[in-house]
Amino acid sequence: MFSSVTAFGNQQYYTLKKECQKKKELFEDPLFPANDDSLFYKTQRVQGVQWKRPKEFCSDPHLFVDGISSHDLHQGQVGNCWFVAACSSLASRESLWQKVIPNWKEQEWNAEKPENYAGIFHFHFWRFGEWVDVVIDDRLPTIHNELIYCHSNDRNELWCALVEKAYAKLIGCYEALDGGNTADALVDFTGGVSEPVELSEGDYINDDNKRNELFERVLKVYNRGGLISSSIKAISAADMEARLACGLVKGHAYAVTDVRKVRLGHGLLAFFKSEKLDMIRMRNPWGEREWNGPWSDSSEEWQKVSKSEREKLGVTVQDDGEFWMTFEDFCKYFTDIIMCRLINTSHLSIHKTWEEVVLRGAWIRHDDPFQNRSGGCLNNKTTYLQNPQFVFDVRKPEDEILICLQQKTKRTTRKEGKGENLAIGFEVHRVELNRKYRMHTLQPKVASSIYINSRSVFFRTELKEGRYVIIPSTFESGLTGDFLLRVFSDVPSNCCELTVDEPRKTCWSGMCGFPQVVSQVHVVSAAGLKQQDSEGGADPYVIISCEGSKVQSPVVKDTLAPQFDVKGLFYRKKPGQPIIIQVWNHNVIKDEFMGQVVLTGEANNQQTQHSVPLQDKGNKSNPQVSGSLQLVLFSSNSLTGI
Repeated sequence: MFSSVTAFGNQQYYTLKKECQKKKELFEDPLFPANDDSLFYKTQRVQGVQWKRPKEFCSDPHLFVDGISSHDLHQGQVGNCWFVAACSSLASRESLWQKVIPNWKEQEWNAEKPENYAGIFHFHFWRFGEWVDVVIDDRLPTIHNELIYCHSNDRNELWCALVEKAYAKLIGCYEALDGGNTADALVDFTGGVSEPVELSEGDYINDDNKRNELFERVLKVYNRGGLISSSIKAISAADMEARLACGLVKGHAYAVTDVRKVRLGHGLLAFFKSEKLDMIRMRNPWGEREWNGPWSDSSEEWQKVSKSEREKLGVTVQDDGEFWMTFEDFCKYFTDIIMCRLINTSHLSIHKTWEEVVLRGAWIRHDDPFQNRSGGCLNNKTTYLQNPQFVFDVRKPEDEILICLQQKTKRTTRKEGKGENLAIGFEVHRVELNRKYRMHTLQPKVASSIYINSRSVFFRTELKEGRYVIIPSTFESGLTGDFLLRVFSDVPSNCCELTVDEPRKTCWSGMCGFPQVVSQVHVVSAAGLKQQDSEGGADPYVIISCEGSKVQSPVVKDTLAPQFDVKGLFYRKKPGQPIIIQVWNHNVIKDEFMGQVVLTGEANNQQTQHSVPLQDKGNKSNPQVSGSLQLVLFSSNSLTGI
């Protein structure tokens, strides 16, 4: 999986390690030196920091002591509970932390071969569409021989402190970890996509059906290896880290460490009873201060659960920061949950396999409207369609589509300051089935994400069969930056960027002709079709053809009054030639002709709506078919008019 890992700062771990072993000296990282530039970018918050190697503050250092656990981590003197919560989630997934900490046995201290130790480590993070290998030395910031940032219960266990240092290097410095986003860390640990849910906005506490549906989604994400975090929104600075009477802390990121349907009852009776409780387990990154309501560690509710079930759940009475609560109480007190889905793209899996397309793009400002790619959101009506445009197909009657837009963040340094995210989002428009040039006229919008100054925006929607265009944009026009677009579908979507505005002229255009007008044909519906089968219905579809090219609609099952809603776009070299619209009845053996409409005439730069009777192919004056089509026609003399 990591054959294509990119070396951060072009530092090759194995090359650097061999050089240090050959020289018999410990590695000192020139890109992340042991000084204030690696600690701060704005203010020197902590005084008297001493950078020390592990053997200078503990006698027997190890990456792991008695394995890895979500209980290992504690937040230090930087406000990075979001990162610690993400690490707690990571620690519960062996398959994931072994990707972040590659070849951990080879990196572990070896008492039998101390000469092999070179004071160098490396870790993998997923950033902007690729896995990055980050090399660090083992010098860690301390005060009075104590680690001041993320640390473990065991003084000798250092995996979390080293992962934190590598991540601080990746984003610029330790101070840049203050006030970050759990969703970003979860994605960086997994390469998945984060789906945020605002519990306070969705009224999950009062709507049993919505709450049950959400729990099933959370359970599925957890069971399929995803990482989950939750928090209680702080509405003011005074609210930050305020402790509620129930023991929960505001403005604090909690790691979700388990999701279960807990069986109630004792002995054999429990197996015959169908009663189960939706439960969720969380951990406070402080390692203390727990939920004290129903189903807390020592509450009497646990008497409803058998001893074997409690042991299986790992219920303890220690104030270790980890606790269970019902999902109903969870929705009552928590305001936000973030689910980082691991999108399965392996066709060898028993779980649902997604087809993924990853595309890179950029918002670029330019004075020429045909080259400008920074048009802003839909509020900017004159420039919105100047944004990058990406076309994709839904090739099933209906498909669940996942879309994730991620902006590229700038590396934080003391000199440059902490980079701010742009407010980004995207719209999805339904377009003609044969569109291959950029949109210049607004087409119907079928879906829209929120616009937020987050590193990534995720959206899930159900779309009908057809062709669509995604327009990612910044909220304001004129802003620039790079972005990554990820589109997931059940079947291949052929997603790609639309880069050309109109047909290009070639050396053959003079002989073969060049389009003079562009016409859009929108077949809305049909009525009064002739009965075609013994069951009283038909399976009609439409074919729109013009100058050798054609568009075919999906089949509409068992109806004589189909709603087609199909569009075709034609760049016409001979505007006097007709556009032919035929209706056919789909049949397993041979499709049956149901009638046609022939449209003739020059382009007129206007939109018209018609109800046109169907005719037989050969006898227009005395048609043998019945029915009519509802059409919307538009033609333009400007090839970039549609």
